[in-house]
Amino acid sequence: MNVPNNVRWFEALLYSSLMLDALSLAFEDRTPTAEMTDSMILAAAILGGAMILLLLYFVHLAARHRKNWPRWVLAAALVLSVLSLVQVIGDNGLELDSGIEIVSCVLTAFGLYFSFTGDAKGWFNA
Repeated sequence: MNVPNNVRWFEALLYSSLMLDALSLAFEDRTPTAEMTDSMILAAAILGGAMILLLLYFVHLAARHRKNWPRWVLAAALVLSVLSLVQVIGDNGLELDSGIEIVSCVLTAFGLYFSFTGDAKGWFNA
């Protein structure tokens, strides 16, 4: 199976973005506060890890199994991520973790751009 160049770019950029997300999750502050108990912090970390694994699977389905619907799910996830990021930056200002998320969103946007253009157009099944 000869994978088109744009699909390779899509796969590499989205895997890079998800790697940044995983690193961001790994180094997240987990200090318990009055608003965030230990169990809430644990649940948020598990949910974040599960979401990253699910998105990894979607990238795999799109790039290797030629599925079209995961690209649209990834695009919707990007929109939700950008909206969340705008809210976080509005509340807390620009911090290191929000900077990492900006880079992650940019990588995802470029990856999705490659998945919808060039030689990738005929790759994905409906």
